[in-house]
Amino acid sequence: MALSSLRPLTVVIEPNSSEAENVAREAISHHRTLLVIGKCSVDYAGRAKSKLESGERILLVKADGSFLVHRSMGYEPVNWMPGGNVIFHVQSKEHVLDIRAQRQKPSESVKVSFDKIQLIMALSLEDEAEFSLYASEEDMQKAILFKPDLLEEGLKLISWEKKVEPGFIDVYGTDKDGKLVVVEIKRKTAGKDAVLQLAKYTEAIKSKADRDVRGILASPNIAKEVQRLLVTLGLEYKHLDPRKCAEILHRTETKKLAEYFKVSSS
Repeated sequence: MALSSLRPLTVVIEPNSSEAENVAREAISHHRTLLVIGKCSVDYAGRAKSKLESGERILLVKADGSFLVHRSMGYEPVNWMPGGNVIFHVQSKEHVLDIRAQRQKPSESVKVSFDKIQLIMALSLEDEAEFSLYASEEDMQKAILFKPDLLEEGLKLISWEKKVEPGFIDVYGTDKDGKLVVVEIKRKTAGKDAVLQLAKYTEAIKSKADRDVRGILASPNIAKEVQRLLVTLGLEYKHLDPRKCAEILHRTETKKLAEYFKVSSS
């Protein structure tokens, strides 16, 4: 056994259950990050019940009470509980360490029982950095697909990457008045080339459509000479912030993952 207890880091390698209990209790009571690696089984009770038989896994308890059990492969936890209003119970008995997370609304609990621990670690992490999200053109396109109102209220999508003779239309749909909408997306300042590209796509649709067609250039900003060209060609410009698109994607993916985890934990 090797032990280091120099704060803000405590590490115990191959502890017995009593030693591990002390580290776990100290970490949870002081809102430190707890990492436990070892052979364990996992029991879930809540909307349903599940049992994960014994295997070598990683338990991570974050400072906010988030509780996650990971297998050696895959990025998503096999069991989890979000932080906030979580009650923890830590107990060692007959060479087994039980760590249980429980909450009332919804009523559910996850218990991890370690019969062999390779490593337990408690540490205090400081992280106040601002989190900035950035999006590619593909990300901006996905954000509009998830939330068409991001570009224009009442926009309804028909397709994306629609093939026309000059190339592929990023987003294709209809507006609230039933007009067809052709959208060209640019990640950075849109210039003359982007406007001419949009004009070609718009004309390709107009040649086959039996109703009005609008062409929209969507980007963070446009070059100085572009506004006049847009007006001349009967096209429009819509401001589209890559960071806002990234935030929408982040929330959407988080929600999808949360829904996935909710099903997996049931």
